[in-house]
Amino acid sequence: MSFGKGLSRKPSQPKGRQLDDAALSEVQALLGNEARRRDLLIEHLHKIQDAYGCLEARHLKALAEEMRLSQAEVYEVASFYHHFDIVREGEARPAPLTIRVCDSIACSLKGADELATTLENSLDPGRVRVQKVACIGRCAGAPAIQIGKRALDQATELSARSAVFEGNTAPDIPDYVRLEAYRADGGYGLLARVRAGELKAVEIAENALEAGLRGLGGAGFPTGTKWKIVHDLPGPKYLTVNGDEGEPGTFKDRVHLERDPHRLLEGALIAAHAISAERIYLYMRDEYPAVLDILKAEIEALRSAGIITTIDIELRRGAGAYICGEESAMIESIEGKRGLPRHRPPFIAQVGLFGRPTLNHNVETLFWMRDIVEKGPEWFASKGRRDHKGFRSFSVSGRVKEPGVKLAPAGITMNELLQEFCGGMEDGHSFKGYLPGGASGGILPASLADEPLDFGTLDKHGCFIGSHAIVVFSGHDDMRDVALNLMRFFKHESCGQCTPCRSGTEKMEHLLAQGDWNQAKIADLDAVMRSASICGLGQAAANPVASVLKFFPGEFEK
Repeated sequence: MSFGKGLSRKPSQPKGRQLDDAALSEVQALLGNEARRRDLLIEHLHKIQDAYGCLEARHLKALAEEMRLSQAEVYEVASFYHHFDIVREGEARPAPLTIRVCDSIACSLKGADELATTLENSLDPGRVRVQKVACIGRCAGAPAIQIGKRALDQATELSARSAVFEGNTAPDIPDYVRLEAYRADGGYGLLARVRAGELKAVEIAENALEAGLRGLGGAGFPTGTKWKIVHDLPGPKYLTVNGDEGEPGTFKDRVHLERDPHRLLEGALIAAHAISAERIYLYMRDEYPAVLDILKAEIEALRSAGIITTIDIELRRGAGAYICGEESAMIESIEGKRGLPRHRPPFIAQVGLFGRPTLNHNVETLFWMRDIVEKGPEWFASKGRRDHKGFRSFSVSGRVKEPGVKLAPAGITMNELLQEFCGGMEDGHSFKGYLPGGASGGILPASLADEPLDFGTLDKHGCFIGSHAIVVFSGHDDMRDVALNLMRFFKHESCGQCTPCRSGTEKMEHLLAQGDWNQAKIADLDAVMRSASICGLGQAAANPVASVLKFFPGEFEK
């Protein structure tokens, strides 16, 4: 690590960068009365980044001094996350305004690369920095951009003149159900019953099992079983809520939270009380500034109303690392570290946050808790098709007339989803294939669009439903380009901890970019990544490539 020479050192002073008193005063002012705990390192880095637009070496040194950490500890964390801009000695600060252009698959289909080029060629680089970035969770409005913290959809219609970007860069807060309206509709009544002892943890867990509620972040583990496991373990215990939906094509959690955030918050408080958790940690994407503002406001409203009592909610902000969607990497990030997945066992239910038993849930899973208990598990279970249980929030984007979050039955087929919920294909486009489960879920051809969409139903085809992120492709799309786009995403987002994933994604991307679709070579690399990678990123990264080879052989033979 090198920050440059820094301030000149007197012979009596220790080696290394010397403390800048002005920088220390600035950091102290930003942190105020907040604790200097190690687990708050990322939160404090955000404060500096927000205030100064970057992380200068002098501020990193001052933060290390203030938190009683080594500079290496602070630097290794700051350099891990994409949204922190480290400025080394002698380097220029970034432009005052950053425009992030999403170039993940849904936006790529709609001209993201051309949009980025237009912006780069039209705007003053001294005033505006244009960055291509991974999915920002606005796939239904592709191509999407963020101007500061303000998101804009269908951005190809924008004028490229700089005047467009000189206005408001704050997030647009949509209309949503606030606490007063939520309580008027019976909200937090169920929580009161749980606290009064009218409903026990085992009863709620049984309701969840009977309803067929599963982890809806991708893994699909039965919710009630998770509750029972953690409930029976000694405290202290924690509940973590994973709102870091970084999978390209996924945006359902954002939409739910921008509409009805208290469904999640009440579900989280019920779950925490049921398992006797001491605290709730809600980890949310930095790419969702509107959601972060909504949650801050509504959590404070809960405190003021006396609804949050002995179990508090801490809102933690991610910093642009897809890997933190993996539960153990998320826990490392909450602890103020780099988001590196842990080896398992032990599983986080036994040894999780701060080394204690931890129940982790996805946003949508907790979103359904109130309805399942109030309306009965049979109500939720009956909403599926073909003997599957419940609703699913499908994030649908790509070549469809009506993209968006579709609340549809579990077990619905792609053809049914396309016709009943999405208005069919865009004019002039014919259905060719689809991602059933985001970037890592593989690619299926239109000939397999009558398969039920649910956990386990697509395994026979080498695919999975994951977070229910559907991206639809047409005859206009080259599946080789689709696979290459997805592999570039995985290469960029690999945390680098294990060689099979770090080197494997890089090698696979190189092969595809060179047009080398040698099946034996790709299969060998895929096998190594799948069997030896620590977490699901490396294990599933080659799924799109394997799907193209299997289902679209004519594409790579061109």
